[in-house]
Amino acid sequence: MDKYSEPNSPPQSSSETSSATAEAAEAGDFSVYMTADTLTNLTEMDERTLTDVSAGPILAFKSREDHRKQLELEEARKAGLAPAEVDEDGKEINPHIPQYMSSAPWYLNAERPSLKHQRKWKSDPNYTKSWYDRGAKTFHADKFRKGACENCGAMTHDKKSCVERPRKLGAKWTGKHIAPDEKVETFELDYDGKRDRWNGYDAASYKHVIQMYEARDEARNKYLKEQQLKKLEEKNGNQNNEDGVSDDEDNDEDSLKVDEAKVDESKQMDFAKVEKRVRTTGGGSTGTVRNLRIREDTAKYLLNLDVNSAHYDPKTRSMREDPLPDMDPNEKFYAGDNQNRVSGQALEFKQLNIHAWEAFEKGHDVHMQAAPSQAELLYKNFKVNKEKLKSHTKDKVMEKYGNAAAEEVLPRELLLGQSEREVEYDRAGRIIKGQEMALPKSKYEEDVYINNHTSVWGSWWRDHQWGYKCCQQTVRNSYCTGAAGIEAAEAAADLMKANIARKEATEEAPAPTEEKKLATWGTEEDVRRREERDERKRKYNVKWDDEVTAEDMEAYRMKRVHHGDPMKEFLH
Repeated sequence: MDKYSEPNSPPQSSSETSSATAEAAEAGDFSVYMTADTLTNLTEMDERTLTDVSAGPILAFKSREDHRKQLELEEARKAGLAPAEVDEDGKEINPHIPQYMSSAPWYLNAERPSLKHQRKWKSDPNYTKSWYDRGAKTFHADKFRKGACENCGAMTHDKKSCVERPRKLGAKWTGKHIAPDEKVETFELDYDGKRDRWNGYDAASYKHVIQMYEARDEARNKYLKEQQLKKLEEKNGNQNNEDGVSDDEDNDEDSLKVDEAKVDESKQMDFAKVEKRVRTTGGGSTGTVRNLRIREDTAKYLLNLDVNSAHYDPKTRSMREDPLPDMDPNEKFYAGDNQNRVSGQALEFKQLNIHAWEAFEKGHDVHMQAAPSQAELLYKNFKVNKEKLKSHTKDKVMEKYGNAAAEEVLPRELLLGQSEREVEYDRAGRIIKGQEMALPKSKYEEDVYINNHTSVWGSWWRDHQWGYKCCQQTVRNSYCTGAAGIEAAEAAADLMKANIARKEATEEAPAPTEEKKLATWGTEEDVRRREERDERKRKYNVKWDDEVTAEDMEAYRMKRVHHGDPMKEFLH
């Protein structure tokens, strides 16, 4: 058997294997001269160590002995003495395929050897490159149909999506001028088709733009030619009167030549034309090259004529330093070539290269030129991890030592530097005595005085109404009147009482009323009272004479929910 036979050939017997090994030894190929025990050991080795070259870079470190055994296994596969490698689909891989074809890129994360990356494995036959049929119509109805557009009568859209002119009376009511149905198509585009800006573009639709510009140029040239001919006719007419009729034909031909030359020069309006030889060494065809350089621009070496200024290299046309360092930065338009090196994306690319070099020196398999995508991805991950570490370190420091830049009010002993307060600690750092009990803070604003008040709303209670203690007013957001307001209110109350007493004295005595009976809890009278005086229905400023009795307090204690009671769920 030939040592370069195909790997999918039928299995050989022991005699054939020994003969093939002997032939290889006689031929001088000692790479396949191995015993049966050696082949068995090679095929039964751990897959993590003998990963095929086509499976990509090996993650684990291999010793020299493992590397030698791997090379022997490859040679045995090429010679047909060892079974060929099998890919993910169960197909054998030809061992003679070179490494640059069988190795998968690193970003595919290939765990097993495969040639899938060499095939067009992302193609989908359902994708199409066709486009919508613009302006195509499918059916033209004669009368209005139910569910059609009320404006034009087409079935493919509704009135809100209709692009026709809004009619005074739509097709639903008139039944005339029914628009045909549009052709509705759906396509499943691939990745490139969805992002193609020119998908479905018809190049023939640009013809009218070209025709418009050509017609304008043609009319312009015709007008210029007519103007030149008129001037030449007037000039030649004066000369013909003196020279005679014999020279008329020659002058006409010369005028036409001059006219054509001037018309040709009129086309050169925008840029100067430079005739250069194209695609030739010593001769041949020539082409026209437009010179786009602005003649008003000053050359770099003319910005500063001092011999000690920035150096200009004529070979590379570069001036790295700033030729005018003392000039106002807002007025100069050129600051040297180094300005471009330290700004924009050039600085990011420089930092990316530096990171790749440092990572390679630390033992990472990173190369900027061989795998730029891998290097950029590692650099992005490095920056993210670095920011996380910085924020974590900052939080730990602030948690341990505090933040002096915060807007929190410092304690009084820290502001004054010292205090007379004595605080005693134990060995573990716990406070034994000396610390005051901190009052719990409310989520509402406290001690905020408005409208010249010296007390807050709710510091005064009288006749079932809240008010301000400083002026004893029960109107919220009112202006404080102080002690004078209190005296005026008392005087008004005394006057009102006097008027009521005088009025009662003049009137007859009222009929005697029955004595009020206090209702006990659970009686019908108590139920009636609670229905009449439901606390939830009481307005803010409504008041009545509430007399809390012992029975009411007993009922309140029985009905109150104790949130800390573990048996509260079994009470009701």
